[in-house]
Amino acid sequence: MEVSSISEVPENFEQLVADLGIEFDEGDLQQLGAFLDMLLETNKQFNLTGIKSADEAWIRHILDSISLMPILAKENVEHVVDVGSGGGLPGIPLAITMPNVTFTLVETTQKKAMFLSHVSEELGLENVTVISERAENLATKNGGFRDIADAVIARAVGPLNVLLELTVPFAKVNGIVLAIKGERAPIEVEDAKKALHVLKSEIISSDRTTTGTILTIRKLEPTPNKYPRLAGEPKRLPIGKGQLR
Repeated sequence: MEVSSISEVPENFEQLVADLGIEFDEGDLQQLGAFLDMLLETNKQFNLTGIKSADEAWIRHILDSISLMPILAKENVEHVVDVGSGGGLPGIPLAITMPNVTFTLVETTQKKAMFLSHVSEELGLENVTVISERAENLATKNGGFRDIADAVIARAVGPLNVLLELTVPFAKVNGIVLAIKGERAPIEVEDAKKALHVLKSEIISSDRTTTGTILTIRKLEPTPNKYPRLAGEPKRLPIGKGQLR
């Protein structure tokens, strides 16, 4: 497909990528630019991102997303679930740059899910499946997606004590959850201690990047059958808050 010039690569982008130890395959930058073009154009019709500048989007969206690549590669993952994919972040950039890995993008909002499907089709991403459903419904014992992922990824979905209940059940035992967080990461980790314990998981690393903090959580044992709770409950009453202990 022909790529427009909206999302020309900023001068410092490739150096920042090299600093992460990442090498792109031929065509990756063109595909990433095409994705950003579609994201920023569609964002004029309905809200996908608060970022309007292409230069800023290359760093805040693309670099932030692909910062997960070294960890995913080290874990030798084959199947990744992106929970709350929204405008396709971090799932689409990773699917572009990791074509041998299968990505399932979970997005509740139908309009956003349709955008993700359109992007996947336009870019020829055969390693991407889009599902429009609540994470709580998919990851239950009978939801069909429990214990299936080598890694679960999430960005800007919610505080860690909520996010864990929406992500950990998707992961296989010994699989990982990668949560991209901001400056409040240490506070969120403290607030999530009870959730980590209840969901049989632990934080094994916290890595600062140019754009944020990556928390790596290891799933140690099967998730108790009562989790995740009904749709909306994890956000309404996070594990460890109120009377849920």
